Amino acid sequence: MTIRFLLDDAVVEIADAAPTATLLDHLRYRLRRTGTKEGCAEGDCGACTVLVGEPVGEGIAWRAVNACILFLPMIDGKAVLTVESLSRDGAPTLLQSCMARNGSSQCGFCTPGFVMSLYGRAVGASGHMLPVADVLAGNLCRCTGYGPILSAAQEVSRIDRDDRRLATALADLRAAAAPEEKSWFAPRSADELAALLVERPDARLIAGATDVGLWVTKGLRDIDTPVFIGDVPELRVIEEDATGITLGAAVRYADAHEALTRLHPDLGELVRRIGGLQVRNAGTIGGNIANGSPIGDGPPALIALGASLILRRGDQRRTLALEDYFLGYGRQDRTPGEFIERIHIPRPAPDAIVHMAKLSRRFDSDISAVCGAFALTLRDDIIAEARVAFGGMAATPRRASACEAALSGAPFSEATIARAVAALREDFDPLSDVRGSAAYRHEAAGNLLWRLWHREQGEPVSVLETL
Repeated sequence: MTIRFLLDDAVVEIADAAPTATLLDHLRYRLRRTGTKEGCAEGDCGACTVLVGEPVGEGIAWRAVNACILFLPMIDGKAVLTVESLSRDGAPTLLQSCMARNGSSQCGFCTPGFVMSLYGRAVGASGHMLPVADVLAGNLCRCTGYGPILSAAQEVSRIDRDDRRLATALADLRAAAAPEEKSWFAPRSADELAALLVERPDARLIAGATDVGLWVTKGLRDIDTPVFIGDVPELRVIEEDATGITLGAAVRYADAHEALTRLHPDLGELVRRIGGLQVRNAGTIGGNIANGSPIGDGPPALIALGASLILRRGDQRRTLALEDYFLGYGRQDRTPGEFIERIHIPRPAPDAIVHMAKLSRRFDSDISAVCGAFALTLRDDIIAEARVAFGGMAATPRRASACEAALSGAPFSEATIARAVAALREDFDPLSDVRGSAAYRHEAAGNLLWRLWHREQGEPVSVLETL
């Protein structure tokens, strides 16, 4: 299969590439674009940050991504910019000049990744409205040069690009693509995907590759029959109405951030801390659910809100409560050839008490040790309904039934919260691992419930709220 993409304004064709070959390796070892660095090969450090673009109207929608876990078929029909793209005439851009003048580069290894993240922000790429520190949360600097980098970002906050000619070239490239026999698949519709999976039920679905990418770069695993679903339009739909939000399974976290924030601010804040921006620009909500990780950040929050899944096999669909999807570690309620098509998240009632919080060893771009989510319905100061879910406390994201029983039907009081915290001991028997001991997880889970109580009393519950 020939992969075709635009690098700057030139068409790059790759014949017979392995479907799990990474963009990073191709840029460095084939195209000699060595400004894109390999730091971690797992999407954590941002040294390999590039911009990937798709046509939108007369322009290009850019997003910063980690090239180290981006497989080559995922850029077929797209545009790519590397750090070399910014100074093709030999002269540095205003942003690069500013960083040099400010002393924003020390050893220099991470600098190209920072430049690309900041360039994306300046040209209006996905996430550009976030505070600059959030945009750079997925870029690490071991020389601790963040101060001058942030100063340069504030000084050069906008760069005008005219992508109309590039958008036309990209549209022509995508229109010229012809179907071929291949070792990997990239369906262009949900019907095509459904038919393919009936025929090949053991195929591996890949959306953003933020998890599967590590299977290859770290686990050195072979992926049989990969199916890339990032270009299925029905799986990228975001619909909002009075009942809640319905998301296609391949909606990226970055694209859903604003809608999820409108659903509830705590949900938006939780999403803000799911990896760095590069990870959220690639990782999908459906993928976060489908891989069944016990420490996935999204599922506990969605379970607490009563989310449900629409699963599809061929022309048959069924609806399943998200909490029932997880059967055990590495096991989900999904039959061969079946895939998650949509996720529906109900809108909380205006008077509902909703609280979500994630605890990790590092604030930004880190995996949860414990993630807790609570949704309480009050009537006359009585808790009429309680939904409590945790990640990091069991083999799957799971509701806390004993805790919910202690809350339901009881007054919303300090004594009730104390009983519910004690009941968590009946719900979970967590493991000890590098992210936290079992004792820590028990203590932390209870403290998250106390955090809800203190916040509802109007008390500050974080250092930021006291500043």
